[in-house]
Parts: sequence; C-alpha cells; structure tokens
Amino acid sequence: MRERTFLAYARTSLAFNGFGFVIARFSIFTRGFETISPTHHTSGAISSVFGTVMSLAGIACALYGAYRYVATARGLRAGEHRPMSDGAAIVIATIVGIIGTV
Repeated sequence: MRERTFLAYARTSLAFNGFGFVIARFSIFTRGFETISPTHHTSGAISSVFGTVMSLAGIACALYGAYRYVATARGLRAGEHRPMSDGAAIVIATIVGIIGTV
C-alpha cells in the first residue's frame, strides 16, 4: 500500500515538472509567433516564472513523498500508525488549488 502512495507522489511530481517545462517553453513559442505576426508584443517572463514555480512544486512533491514514504515505513516497522497531519493535507490541497486556478 505504501509503495502505491509513493508512486502517486512520484507521478504527481513528474506531472508538475513536465507541465512546468511546457509552460516555460511556451514563451519561446510566443516569441516565434511574434516574428510571424509582429502586431502584438508579449513578455515571456510570466510563463517562464510560472513554469519554474511548477517545476519547483514538482521537486517539493517528490521530496515530501519520499519523506512520507520513509515515515510510514518506519511507523509500520514500529507497529505505529502515522497518518498525515490535517495541517499538511490542508496546505497541500490549497497549493494544488491555487496552481489549478492560475
């Protein structure tokens, strides 16, 4: 069971990193599009920053997933149950909600 949860964290981390890369590369697409149609100039800084933030969120997700996996494995070996704290669940849900909204 804990391996499936860890793999879910890993999948989510890869999704955040991949999506962050795509968003950051979108600025290159818009610059190329502006050479074809130079009527509107936009800055690619927003997509680069947001893509970087998404990639950092993916790294944070991977690190937290590894932490939870180790904590759960230790708890199971010790015969204890260590669920995620309510505060951590709320923070994670809020961050994912904000990213989804943006």
